Amino acid sequence: MEMKEETLKKTTVYDGHIIRVRLDEAKTPEGETVPREVVEHPGGVGIALEDEEGKFFFVTQYRYAQEKIMLEYPAGKKEPGEDPMTTAKREIIEETGYEGLDFFHLGSMVPTPAYDTEVIELYYAKKGRFLGQHLDADEYLNLCRLSLDEITEKILNGEVDDAKTIGMTFLIRENKARGRIG
Repeated sequence: MEMKEETLKKTTVYDGHIIRVRLDEAKTPEGETVPREVVEHPGGVGIALEDEEGKFFFVTQYRYAQEKIMLEYPAGKKEPGEDPMTTAKREIIEETGYEGLDFFHLGSMVPTPAYDTEVIELYYAKKGRFLGQHLDADEYLNLCRLSLDEITEKILNGEVDDAKTIGMTFLIRENKARGRIG
């Protein structure tokens, strides 16, 4: 059965600092014309930075859209045309102050495929030297370090509901168990 839809028209209805919103017209495989709302996002990265004690760096920060403080692996948005590895190396220093070493690509994640183009590239790295934290002017976060068991328990208890953190924790556990990382 053919499932692909054909885009007939793309109309930008909002062009913001981070996202662009479109209202498209598409043709279904049955030939029906339907509206499709699309959020264009440049994509981002998530980085699991492990220290010499086997603990990972996490950030807590207020997420305005969710109206709550969330616990997450460090992450950030790609700049236009930026390679995801470049973003990961920049963001881990900005948020933790430490450089990442021996980066390993855990995979890609599509957090909301129904309407959003965002793809998050997921990385694991070992903690390098301290270079100093460089937060954005409107970025406020706290750092903490947790073991895989501690973050897993927080996920299972419902204390963590950030999709990339849940997915990355699974990927780290499995890659460690299979001898691919750390």
